[in-house]
Amino acid sequence: MEKLTSVEGRAYPFGMKNVDTDIVIPAHWLKTISRAGLGRGAFEVLRKEPGNVFDDPEYAGSPILIAGDNFGCGSSREHAAWALGDLGIRVVIAPSFSDIFSGNAFKNGILTVVLPQEAIDRLMEVAKTDPIHVDLESQTVTTEFQDRFGFDIDPFRKHCLLGGLDEIGLTLGEADVIDRYEAQVAGERPWLVPAIA
Repeated sequence: MEKLTSVEGRAYPFGMKNVDTDIVIPAHWLKTISRAGLGRGAFEVLRKEPGNVFDDPEYAGSPILIAGDNFGCGSSREHAAWALGDLGIRVVIAPSFSDIFSGNAFKNGILTVVLPQEAIDRLMEVAKTDPIHVDLESQTVTTEFQDRFGFDIDPFRKHCLLGGLDEIGLTLGEADVIDRYEAQVAGERPWLVPAIA
């Protein structure tokens, strides 16, 4: 997983409330087990509408998405986080998230930032013309206009995102402990160790 320390750039001023995972990535995209290319299907239904924010060249490649309340509700499909990641989104800012979506986003290196609606409204305005800065270390979202919004994050999630640690990375970080345990088991119960041909 790629480390996430800070993200700066334009943000999609999306703002829609109650966006379920079927809106983020429709069900017909779930046939794949690959993350590559899922960004093409992100918000597919909304992108059929003329003038949608996701196909506006002004926001192309934006690493931040500003959403409305209850983002990521609905099914537990991890493909929603995969699609956002493939679209280039590293941070989603909203007043609230579905717990399952928030967990899937975290496991895929996407930071979910919870801010009050007043802050969301302000960031939606700024996003129309200027970049936004999200700093995970200081847990702040700032703008060039001296706006500063603090956010809370679980310390374990912060540690993992800052270090780029997914479950595999966390496990590999304990390689010495695992090796010592395996050596101990091999010495105490050699019949459990597979023979090498």
